[in-house]
Order: sequence, then C-alpha cells, then structure tokens
Amino acid sequence: MKTFLRTLLFICLISPPVAAAPEKAVKDLVQRMQEEGLTNILFLSDADRRIAFAHVDRLAPTRLLPASANPYPLNTELDESLKGLAYTVGGKTFTVGDLLAQEPLMGMVVIKGDTIQLEHYAPDHKPDSRWVTFSVTKSFTSTLIGAAIKDGYITSLDDTVADYLPRLRGTDYGSVKLRHVLQMASGIKWNEDYEDPESDVAKAGGLQGVALTDYLGKLERLHPAGEVFNYNTAESNLAGEILRAAIGNSASAYMNAKIWQGFGMEHNANWLIDAPHGQETGGCCISASLRDYARLGIVAKKGGLLPSGDSILPEGWMEKATMPSKGFAGYGYKWWLLDDGAYNASGIFGQMIFIDPKRDLVIALHSNAPTAVGSEYQKHYRAAASAISKNYSAD
Repeated sequence: MKTFLRTLLFICLISPPVAAAPEKAVKDLVQRMQEEGLTNILFLSDADRRIAFAHVDRLAPTRLLPASANPYPLNTELDESLKGLAYTVGGKTFTVGDLLAQEPLMGMVVIKGDTIQLEHYAPDHKPDSRWVTFSVTKSFTSTLIGAAIKDGYITSLDDTVADYLPRLRGTDYGSVKLRHVLQMASGIKWNEDYEDPESDVAKAGGLQGVALTDYLGKLERLHPAGEVFNYNTAESNLAGEILRAAIGNSASAYMNAKIWQGFGMEHNANWLIDAPHGQETGGCCISASLRDYARLGIVAKKGGLLPSGDSILPEGWMEKATMPSKGFAGYGYKWWLLDDGAYNASGIFGQMIFIDPKRDLVIALHSNAPTAVGSEYQKHYRAAASAISKNYSAD
C-alpha cells in the first residue's frame, strides 16, 4: 500500500484554479497555497486536505463526467444492527459504530444487492459531495480496457504495447503484452523508490503522452514479462495511454458513454487531467460522490451488466480481472485481491470500493486518513469491511 503515496506525488500537482469557488474556505485555501508556494495537496494539513479532496476541480484542470438523467436506482432499508458488528484491531475489539465516529471517515455506504443498508456521512459531507478516488481510478481504467476489447478497439490482452503505441516499437516496453501492463508485471526495470531523487518514479512518475513513452522507451528488461510483480506508477499511466490510443478519444468520453451514462451515475463527477485541455491520468483521480463510488462497485460486481441488459465487458472479464497473477497472487488487472473471492479498488488516505460478489455486497468509503498509508484508521476500516462481509451468507 505504500506505493499509492509514491504514485500520487507526481500526478496530483496543483495548477492555478480553473474556476472560481463560491466557498470561502476553498478560496482561502487557494490563496494560501499560492502565497506559500504549495504545489501538492498530499502535503497539506488534515483540515486543508478535507477541503482540497472535495474540490479538486477548483484546484486543478479536470474533465466533467455529467450526471445521468436516469441514475441507477438504489433502495434504502437501513439495518441498524450493522453498527453493532464487532471487529478487532491490535488485539482490541471495536464496532462498526466506533468506526463511523472516527474523524477521518467522511462517508461510508454498505449496499446489499441494490439496497443501501448503512449510509453515514461526516457533518461536513453529504450524499452529493464529490471526493477524489486517487488510485481507485486504476481499477476502472483497467475496466475500460475491458470495454475496449468488447467494442473491438483492442483485439486482446495478448496484443503488445507497440500495437497501440507505435512510438515504443523496437523497445523492450513495446513487446510487453497488455495483460502484463495491467498486472504490473512487465519485467521492465523500474525503480519506484520515492526517497531516491534519481529513481524512475522521481523522474517520470507524473509523465503523460509523448514524454512518458519517450522515457519508457529507454528502459531495459530485467525479468521475463509476467513473472515478477513490480509496482510501477508509469504502467498505470501507460494503461491510460493505451486506452486513449485504442479508442481514438478521451478516457472521460469513454467513461461517460460506458458507465456514467450507460450504467447511470447520480451525480456530476470529474477526472483530473495533466493540463488544461490535456489528458486524463490513467492511474488517478476521478472525483465522485459516495453513492457513485458504490455504483462503480456494482458495475464490477455485475460484470459490466447495464440496466439495458447489455454488458460493457466481454463475458467472464471480471472473473479473469480478479484472478491471482503469476507475479503476485494478491493482484489482478489492477484490482487488489482479498479472501474468499472479494476484491477492492483502493486509494491513498482511505478511499475504497470493496466488492464481494459471493455475498452480493459493495462497501464504499470516502476518507481523509491522517497519513496516506499505514495509519491505524486504515486498519479499522479494512477490518470493519471484513466483519460486515462475514455478516452475510455467501450465495
């Protein structure tokens, strides 16, 4: 999980505001950041991150994902007993209600089938509040690549990178198969040590477009492709490059067609781009409401099945996407794999979409954890999610 911090340090650089914000708190934050020369929201105080994470579109260039006129319906039958479920952290017993009272928790929703059974928001958060996903986005860039295969833009995951990015033809990266990019198992030498100013991630972790492919084209193979898992920030951005090249369009437009409108998202969302009129960051930063986080989980749980009865994904895609990879049994196609068939999309500072297909369950969180990774709070919500899941019988 430490790698999520490294991923975002170079992606989420703040640009001058692109729209005036009515909220005084946001305006004050923008002014202070400019006056103090702050360029990265990850290094703000807890209180300032609480503002920034909810207003990325006021701080940096983004592309709109507009709300659907026909949002996917969710019923509400709250089950108060869920708050009493016990879990253990550090040898001590807590309840889900204790988790809900923790200051970092901005919002949590538990959905069984299509029915909300628990929904909670912090006092300064609400159902239509947008919140940045961070690396949760990776899992859905992967999902959109699945959609591109279904639509015929990509032939298969056995295609090579150079098939879609010919600038990499003749390089070691050019011969890597798409499946190995999604599994972070390219075998290409990459140093992800953020503390090393000469590391690859320090030099190229935030690159997009031609700058990214030029850098990757110079890297050499260290292992056979598919054999070794190596968390690589650039490979999530590379997945975004492959997607855009294959579809001949922006990732936001494709996400809008396939999911925001196709499935039916309730609220406006946005996707961080690298510059005004630029490119989406394949590994980061869709900002969406908590219920729409959960709807993204339902899309995955349903294998891409739309309300229309059509599917955006090839048959069996999610089963393959959540199979253990050879390089690391805990990772699929940019999904983190858990016990008993559950899996999640995870982002720094406590963003999560937990999916348990056997129990027809989705749990989604917005969080402002005190640290990007490794905090006690993160142990709490993961243990609570497991306890909630075990409360239900598997199908």
